[in-house]
Amino acid sequence: MGHNLQLANQVREALVGLGTVEEKRMFGGLCFMVNGKMCVTVGDHEDHVMMVRIDPILLTEALSRRGARIAKMNGREYKGYVFVNEEGVKLKRDFD
Repeated sequence: MGHNLQLANQVREALVGLGTVEEKRMFGGLCFMVNGKMCVTVGDHEDHVMMVRIDPILLTEALSRRGARIAKMNGREYKGYVFVNEEGVKLKRDFD
């Protein structure tokens, strides 16, 4: 499977205590579901390593973070999701 194991482990640790966490293979990587809802995916895509679900109201703030850009799939922008590249998770403070 083409996902970054170290990054997946960081996500697992970050989600501890946030509810029922399930892991499923989807979107070409490993998807973390919290209480039945997609929260974050980890993969080794050409242009991003994570896709993170956000409150669409927080889109502008999310896009101001290092390595983040709006998720775009099949020509459509998804304002409730951002892609994060390797630069955006390189430092712990950026990952957090």
